[in-house]
Amino acid sequence: MYIPNLLNWLPLASLALNPYKHDDPPKELGNLTPYRAAPPFPVEAELPDDCSVDRMHRHGSRGPDSSREEGAINLLLATLEDRRDAIQHAHLPENLRFLKNGYDFDVEEQSLTIIGRQQLFNHGVEFGLKYPNFTTETLLSSDVQRVIDSMYFFAQGRFGHEIENKTLRTVKDTQDLVPAEWSSTYLPPITDRLNRLLPGVELNDTDTHGALYACAYDLAAGKESPWCNVFYAHELEAFEYEMDLNMDASIGYLTYNNYGRVLGSVFVNKLIERFSNASEEAQSLYLEFGHDSTIIAAMAAMDLNKDDPPLSPHGQPLRRKFRTSYQTPFAANMIWERFTCKESFDGPQIRLVLNEETYPLSSCAKTMRDRKYGTCSLEAFTRVNEFSTSISFGGDKWEAVCGAHSEGLYVQGEFLAAYE
Repeated sequence: MYIPNLLNWLPLASLALNPYKHDDPPKELGNLTPYRAAPPFPVEAELPDDCSVDRMHRHGSRGPDSSREEGAINLLLATLEDRRDAIQHAHLPENLRFLKNGYDFDVEEQSLTIIGRQQLFNHGVEFGLKYPNFTTETLLSSDVQRVIDSMYFFAQGRFGHEIENKTLRTVKDTQDLVPAEWSSTYLPPITDRLNRLLPGVELNDTDTHGALYACAYDLAAGKESPWCNVFYAHELEAFEYEMDLNMDASIGYLTYNNYGRVLGSVFVNKLIERFSNASEEAQSLYLEFGHDSTIIAAMAAMDLNKDDPPLSPHGQPLRRKFRTSYQTPFAANMIWERFTCKESFDGPQIRLVLNEETYPLSSCAKTMRDRKYGTCSLEAFTRVNEFSTSISFGGDKWEAVCGAHSEGLYVQGEFLAAYE
């Protein structure tokens, strides 16, 4: 059975008056957020004693993708270099005085950083400790180097010297889609504020964007960023919201003609096939590595983080479900478990553990136990995902939405559902 490899669809309200300090770096920078466990939901993390996990689906990898971000950072560096004399003669506030000594950005573009390698190794160790009885002979990733590195370091942590006997496979990525870009109405006030503090430097909005990206990527490299101290909490929250809007419009709920959800249906259908063992070839464990876009599209296909009303560039809601800082930070990991119980639940059940926390499957929760543990039956999960099960790759619904984009999709015998 051939199914599409969709690894590379994209190149997953505090108003404090003081900027962030070095001992409290920002933790919410959209899909550029350094890895951390997700905030817990009000569900029981531990299953009843009579339940045992008997199948799962796991994704995870990590690495900055700095295509357009790198351009903004480079423009900022050029502006600072051109205005070096103005910076030296300016009386700067404490949080901008680092500019007098110059600012160097040395995070290698699109590569896994040292902290990224450590994160993936640690995730492999933690995964092995949590699921010691599950193994696989094959790990898969896209052919992008940072994703290959993610697979390798995770495998080192999980299998140690056994990695020599494992098959580490790569498959070709699809062509990048152009990410959506919203008009960033929050940028001009920040630029105006910084220019008042930096007389003669004359930053523009692209420079300000570069400084925000520099904050995120410095942290991704595992080091403190002086730029994070420059912004107020509400300014970073606006930046986070822009990241969410871009991802939502590129591969989530705001895509034209449900494009993101239709792509995500491939993941959902494969997940159901594996958990129901429809092909009678399902393994006990799949380890797959790729990009954040798959998790965003898959969650959209399942309506797991849908906001009502939808996210809008015209205003940031007080609360929202679509939150890439929590759902797809760098090194994000998604584990799908299938489990059975002697008495607590009837029939096979499934659970989603997203970045170390149980993510409630509220759309298919039917019982008090479902709501208590964030689970649902495989039967209920299949039933509520009719949007996905009604779509088949290459069928009429698929072609109506994705036909223009299907050309050049790499087709491969194993489904790689993963994200960075």
